[in-house]
Amino acid sequence: MNKVPAGVPTDSSQKDSVSTRIIVADVGGTYARLGWIDADGGTEIHDYRRYACAEHPDLASILRDYAAGTPCHGAVVAIAGVLEGDRLINSNLPWAVSVEQTRAGAGLAWVQLINDFEAVANAVPTLAPDTLSPLTALASSGVSSPALVIGPGTGLGAAVWIEGQPPRVLPTEVGQASLAAGNALELDIVRRLLKDRPYLHNEHVLSGPGLMNLYRCLCELRNATPVHADAGALVAAAASDALARETLETFCGWLGSVVGDLAIIFGARVVYLAGGVTGHIPQFLHDGRFLQRYLNKGVMTEQLERVPVWRVEHGQLGLLGAVAWYRQNRAGI
Repeated sequence: MNKVPAGVPTDSSQKDSVSTRIIVADVGGTYARLGWIDADGGTEIHDYRRYACAEHPDLASILRDYAAGTPCHGAVVAIAGVLEGDRLINSNLPWAVSVEQTRAGAGLAWVQLINDFEAVANAVPTLAPDTLSPLTALASSGVSSPALVIGPGTGLGAAVWIEGQPPRVLPTEVGQASLAAGNALELDIVRRLLKDRPYLHNEHVLSGPGLMNLYRCLCELRNATPVHADAGALVAAAASDALARETLETFCGWLGSVVGDLAIIFGARVVYLAGGVTGHIPQFLHDGRFLQRYLNKGVMTEQLERVPVWRVEHGQLGLLGAVAWYRQNRAGI
């Protein structure tokens, strides 16, 4: 006899309501954020909840816990990494992810995984003006595509949104690309970090954990003893601690350089800066160092002066992007 998976209703009175509910989730290395939408239309996200990933044995247990209170039919999960067949390739999650094991363990009819920044890029057209803060003098170029969407969090995510019917999104693994130094201090930091690893990628500096790598390097270079244990403490101390302040200033300048490189590589006409880290350091992003390094691209400076950069102030971009993905692709599910 076939056993009915947990979370799937067994009586016809519940079936119709469950089949109209779809879980949308945004799963990063630290937190998973979940809500549900009505499959038949609308973009409103209901019953928002946040889970600490490290407190759960796998993704299935998070989805199952959520569906226990709100029975749902399927799930669109925006998650950091690259999907190779049934397996997700990711270095920042606390557990391995299999699509089929997640679906079965969660008791859902289907589960769709999409890259987290593919989801964020899908959310770009839905952003309200009051969620955007300009980092460049040019606030609008009148052109919306291609749009580079990038942000440091537990890792460094990026995707490119391309206008069309339907629009297309190119997910990337920019965080795993090699980190390039742009000045003498950054060269010293790169040399120091390469002592401990054979390969240095962008996330080793331009992410939440990378911010602490950067801080420890600067402490060593300045003959100082690290006193801050995590990124939150570091940011909080920046007003009075010179090394904490230098860390954030160096971080923002380096991020500006990488964003400028990627805008050139992808031919971006607009850039959106998102990610969990950026929401905590707006004053450092706006103090001019990010912009100076963003524009410091030789003969391409004039071109980048025509590419506005927006800092996005929105806490549910991944969820909005999962909703947008479902609306565009639901016919195939």
